[in-house]
Amino acid sequence: MTTIRLTQTVQKGGCAAKIAALELRKILSKITFPPAHSELLVDGKYFDDAAIYKVSETKAMVQTLDFFTPIVDDPYTFGKIAACNAVSDVYAMGGRPVTAMAILAFPLANMDGDVISSVLQGASDLLAQAKCTFVGGHSIDDETLKFGLSVTGLVHPKQIWTNQGAQAGDVLILTKPLGTGTLSAALKRSFITEDDMRQALDGMGQPNNVVEVLNGDLLAHIHAATDITGFGLSGHSYQMAKASQKTFVFKADQLPLYPRAQEFIEKEILTKAHRTNREYTQAALDLGPLSKIMGTLIHDPQTSGGLLLSVSREVAGEMVEKLRTTFKHAAIVGEVISEGNKSLLYT
Repeated sequence: MTTIRLTQTVQKGGCAAKIAALELRKILSKITFPPAHSELLVDGKYFDDAAIYKVSETKAMVQTLDFFTPIVDDPYTFGKIAACNAVSDVYAMGGRPVTAMAILAFPLANMDGDVISSVLQGASDLLAQAKCTFVGGHSIDDETLKFGLSVTGLVHPKQIWTNQGAQAGDVLILTKPLGTGTLSAALKRSFITEDDMRQALDGMGQPNNVVEVLNGDLLAHIHAATDITGFGLSGHSYQMAKASQKTFVFKADQLPLYPRAQEFIEKEILTKAHRTNREYTQAALDLGPLSKIMGTLIHDPQTSGGLLLSVSREVAGEMVEKLRTTFKHAAIVGEVISEGNKSLLYT
């Protein structure tokens, strides 16, 4: 197989390639959608992570899909991260993924077929780890490599998490560090190698299966959840705060960061999404005493980022302890208060 740097074949990589949130809202506002079935429990109204359709009194189906261009150079790692990012939406709803189908665009004319074999193997190995069956997919010949998954999961209808349930008095927990956007941009520009960002690569390839880690009574204390991806901590927490009609107060010094993320933010190794995420949230955001670096990092577009959980204060400490057995950088990053003039405050 000819060595090729996948990041050099695309303009944008990973979740940084998402359509800007403001532009997406504008596009969607012009569409008339068909009436929802009565069994549809969660749709796209609040920009939640997945749709949920009730199958029976004890079972509901979680549906989501995610795909993007390469965020790393190694094909196997790219496939693993893309798969992990896709199944994360199911975990963010409190469910477990059961089947996945590939979405693949591949440039047959100028890329060796072994590349896509490695991408698919990375995805397959991640799905095996998640106990999710790889059942097929669809592919096209295209100028740019794109890969992702359509994932179906299951959840009990009374155990669904959405981004609408945060309660005043809750504590906010983040399961993974921030910084994949600027680190990936640094990789693309050859300022670092994949070995230099190994911790971030390992984090992007770690499934957000907090249900399996926590199990038991603690799960009932999770009131709302979302996964932090292309719209950054700012965009996804804004959507969760707005959907819950609450204000989120973040402690900037408690936000976990990947090594060298601050360094590359300071050097302005940024993506377009840093700017569009800031534009999306600026009217709802009070940065308080935040430094310029941290004021940019909260907009950093994450790929396969962590879950943001809104949980009962009385169990937050115990929950973080259990989470750290798998997510060693999980941290309490803020709290939920009654809705104020701003959706997001930083102190």
